[in-house]
Amino acid sequence: MKFIKWLLALVVTLILLVTVYLTVFFDPNDFKPEIVDAVKKQTGRELVITDDLSWTFFPVIGINLGGVSLSNPEGFTPKAMLEVNKAVAEVALMPLFSQQIEIAELSLDGATINLVTRKNGTSSFDGLSGDNSKKAATPAAETSSNAKLNDINIGGISITNTQINMIDEAKKQTQVFTLKSFTLGEFALEQFAPIAFEFSATMPDMTVSSEGKGELKLSRDFTQLVVNGLKIDTVVEGESIPNKKLETSISLATQIALDKQQLSVDIAQLTAASITAAGKVGVNYATKIPQINADFQLGDIDLDTLLPKTETADATEQAPAASTPAVEPDLSALKQLDVKLKLTVKSIKVANLSTQNWLMDVGIKNGVLDLTKLNADLYQGKLLVSAQVDARQAVASYQFDKKVTGVQIRPLLKDAADVDLLAGTANFDVKGKGKSLIPEQLKKNLLANGHFDINDGALYGVNIPQMIRSAQAKLKGDLSPETKEERKTDFSSLTGSFSLDNGVATNPDLAMSSPLLRLAGKGTANLLTEALDYRLTTSLVSSLKGQGGSDKDALAGIDIPLAITGTFQKPEYALDTKALLNNQLKEETDKAKEKLKDSLLKKLGGF
Repeated sequence: MKFIKWLLALVVTLILLVTVYLTVFFDPNDFKPEIVDAVKKQTGRELVITDDLSWTFFPVIGINLGGVSLSNPEGFTPKAMLEVNKAVAEVALMPLFSQQIEIAELSLDGATINLVTRKNGTSSFDGLSGDNSKKAATPAAETSSNAKLNDINIGGISITNTQINMIDEAKKQTQVFTLKSFTLGEFALEQFAPIAFEFSATMPDMTVSSEGKGELKLSRDFTQLVVNGLKIDTVVEGESIPNKKLETSISLATQIALDKQQLSVDIAQLTAASITAAGKVGVNYATKIPQINADFQLGDIDLDTLLPKTETADATEQAPAASTPAVEPDLSALKQLDVKLKLTVKSIKVANLSTQNWLMDVGIKNGVLDLTKLNADLYQGKLLVSAQVDARQAVASYQFDKKVTGVQIRPLLKDAADVDLLAGTANFDVKGKGKSLIPEQLKKNLLANGHFDINDGALYGVNIPQMIRSAQAKLKGDLSPETKEERKTDFSSLTGSFSLDNGVATNPDLAMSSPLLRLAGKGTANLLTEALDYRLTTSLVSSLKGQGGSDKDALAGIDIPLAITGTFQKPEYALDTKALLNNQLKEETDKAKEKLKDSLLKKLGGF
């Protein structure tokens, strides 16, 4: 027992002697010239320490310094790369003897960092490493790997008023990042410690402000880092931002397995503008390409409110867009991704098109994006899509398989393209492939085949029975004004197949049937010019009674040519009256021949 007392007394005496020695005989300011010279030799930079260095002693040992600046390379503006107003580092002395670190205080205030990139490519970092940096790193790394600590206790860490200025002279741009404050409360291993930060950034096209708080815990063996209750609120403003302002908020918890290099994030709530979401993300960053697995659930999304507003016609005329050649999008980043994503969305509205109950599975690996499944409710029907984009070549290729069943086609066309052309319950399937993602090239290079059928519908913009009646009246010499009726033709079914090549959809077997009419023919639709060119044949089943016609129509059974031209937005319908007249004359001639034949047979039968 006496030995222990004597040992403690000896330790205290040694500490007192060291303190007296350092205070009386050892002034840290005496080393300023040596420190400045060492930095000069190592980096070629000027280190300036204007304030006096001062010691702190028992129960903590530390050093206070301020007025520190490190210069940028010669000829750079600003001259200083780093400026520090005040820095304090204090460590408890006694715990060091038992391989424990107790940091009483770590604080940094008023640091300014100026990172300059010049027009010739040189930057503020040039020369900082020095010639011996690699050699120096090896023993340091070995020392750190062999060091073992029993515990770490931190009274607090505070970083305030730190600013990073990123200056690009070639672009004449300056980006300012400001860490207004970062605090870590009392910290010990296996215990949660509070953290908080406040951050802002000013960039050429936007400003960002963010603040957050939560708590973290580090395991005693340094293999597990846990962050709980982290809530971050961010505001982004700028001309390129939807509605010039975007507010986001996220609440999450995360666990990092430092030994296995794995990270998992549980997002309790994420809001961005009017979008809400929740989900989980897992990352394995031990592999060459980090493996990411994500599962998100989103609410209602209205992309129309987030997309930039269309410029007015006057503005377009005053500032016409420059005609620059389109280039392929750079998808090379897909080669550096290994992602699996599951996504459910309550509803999505884009370009005024509404869909609900999205369920999507996406995978990205080795430069290939696989949309293995996309299901959604679409205008009282169902949408089912699978697709693949191969970005391993400079010009991406793609393939897809799309099916639509039970969709109400009229509201879909009106919302998607402002086209009031068709109504009915539609079923549609198409398979296609192509190369290039430039919009115009995409239309030209797309090869596809498909089929459609529409039941219990109507063709809007044309009243075929009325057109036939009008043509029939004119053939008989009746030039009285046409009666005004709704421009609509009802049908029980409309079917056809199509192929797409070089931007032109070819439909060789269009067929429409109704209680009054039969329509058949073929035509094309040009996706590049939106031009329509159809040649159809219409025939009356019996009569137009109920549509303004007689009980027994003279045109019943006669093929009536119909042409559809114009564009998707403004289709034009016209009867070929010349062909109609020829067909009717032929019909009348055939009837006259039959009548003459019957008359001759009767006469011959009299002999």
